Amino acid sequence: MKVFRRIYSVSVVLCVYLVTLGVPIVLGQEVQKDDDFHIYLLLGQSNMAGRGKITPEFAAMEHERVFALDAEGHWVKAKHPLHFDKPKRAGVGPGLSFGMEIAEADSAIRVGLVPCAVGGTDIGKWTPGSFDEITKTYPFDDAVRRLKTAQKYGVIKGVLWMQGEANSTEKKKHKYLKKLSKLISRIRKESNTPDLPFVVSELGRYKDSYALINEQLAKLPLKVKNTWVVSSEGLTHKGDGVHLNSESAHELGIRFARAVLSIR
Repeated sequence: MKVFRRIYSVSVVLCVYLVTLGVPIVLGQEVQKDDDFHIYLLLGQSNMAGRGKITPEFAAMEHERVFALDAEGHWVKAKHPLHFDKPKRAGVGPGLSFGMEIAEADSAIRVGLVPCAVGGTDIGKWTPGSFDEITKTYPFDDAVRRLKTAQKYGVIKGVLWMQGEANSTEKKKHKYLKKLSKLISRIRKESNTPDLPFVVSELGRYKDSYALINEQLAKLPLKVKNTWVVSSEGLTHKGDGVHLNSESAHELGIRFARAVLSIR
């Protein structure tokens, strides 16, 4: 009996501590949903997942009201790296700086980031039932599963998308916009939010072939309602010609946030 009381006391103290921090928790089997917990889905491939170097400065970044859904489906304080598609390569991406900017703009909310990006994935992998051999994941199906888990705790407010490097060829570009439009429709249906804001980023302007996808993305707001395109002008890669360096990934997150705040 003494052991039980001790465990109970520790559990109560822990719950109080987590509530004080603002961490979403589950008491027994009952989920505590909060309309002031704003959730954002992060989709795409490696530049959304983040491949920037985690220096001490970026390692220390966090915000008391910004959380991330980890690989096991638990809410934790958001830190770099957010994504876990390729653990040995994961680094600084745009998600954390985005979340911090959103939180700073409204002291009444908490922000929940749902990392779902999978490096190297063609947009064709972002369809129901499609399997990615390299990461042994189902990008779309896994994202939907994580989305539904997150929605138990708060309200989905938007989706961030950065993908297209794997589709930046003359052959693939012509179907890109149609496939992206279908993806947006599916995510909105799965989230039960028909007008869910969908904000996409241009690919880096440092590679000529990426312009093929950027040309398609420019047409998206004309084709699909409640979609916006974020500029990649001035962003630079980390030396490999593909992946944003840490500073550029951080800046992109701020640009995503400005776009979302302007939508509000």
